[in-house]
Amino acid sequence: MTFPPGFIHLAAPPFPYFLECSRTLYEPGDSHPSRNSIGLFDLIIVEQGCLFLGEGSRQWDVPAGHTLLLLPDRYHYAVKPCEEVTSFIWIHFHTVGSWTLAEGDPVYMNREAHFRDFLIHPYTIRIPQFGPLPAPFERSGQAELLLQLSAGRRSSAVWQQQRIFEEMLRMMDLAQHDSTGSQAMDIAEKTEAYLRNHYAEPLTNASLADALHFHYNYLARCMKRVYGLTPMEYLTDYRLEQAKLLLLKTEIPISAVAERTGFESTAYFSRRFARRIGTSPLRFRKQYSR
Repeated sequence: MTFPPGFIHLAAPPFPYFLECSRTLYEPGDSHPSRNSIGLFDLIIVEQGCLFLGEGSRQWDVPAGHTLLLLPDRYHYAVKPCEEVTSFIWIHFHTVGSWTLAEGDPVYMNREAHFRDFLIHPYTIRIPQFGPLPAPFERSGQAELLLQLSAGRRSSAVWQQQRIFEEMLRMMDLAQHDSTGSQAMDIAEKTEAYLRNHYAEPLTNASLADALHFHYNYLARCMKRVYGLTPMEYLTDYRLEQAKLLLLKTEIPISAVAERTGFESTAYFSRRFARRIGTSPLRFRKQYSR
């Protein structure tokens, strides 16, 4: 049976963190054990042979040179025993951030994510649940290096393992962006970068369209599709993030905070801040000044 491509979308920060890894060898007739809701992600990299695995109603033949990412809250099982000698590396990892399984285009993760009361727009790491190893990943030897480090002293290995694991995720994520060539994502990311670089300026729908050379409605569709927000919604949220930092790190007046973060007036800034954060700018500052 053919399944539509599924992608695991992980919000970062916080970034997923490496737990452990090992290599397993199956002889013909051996089967992968069944497990239910193991509470961690299981990334399987098949080096030789083929694994026949299922997760819920989905089933895969996972040949050499392919990966399968089993999810922490699902039932996993062997569809049938191995037919030949099969070798694979498994990597367990976890995340305390939001994640979801979806098909097709990137999914904007968790608009309401907070880190110590500071609203953030997390990056979404996009990993295929099943597919061939990206060429840079296969050539890098990163998985083998993870295994070698697991045999050494943990005090020297733990930092290197996390760094290598994140580099593996980076290569898998970027391979998806390169393969899809999504114009919507490209336009959305350019729009986001422009908003971050010019948030203190008096931006309008028209000025944004002129700067990026696209009709505003098209920019809004791309932003909504990729980030779940229109450009102006994103701009307001980002201005509020910067306002929080100024309230925390400086003693400048509230009026100056509003001006530096691009709000048209102190009164308008205070209303938007209170509506979004749940308290006034002055009270927000005071709660961190005790």
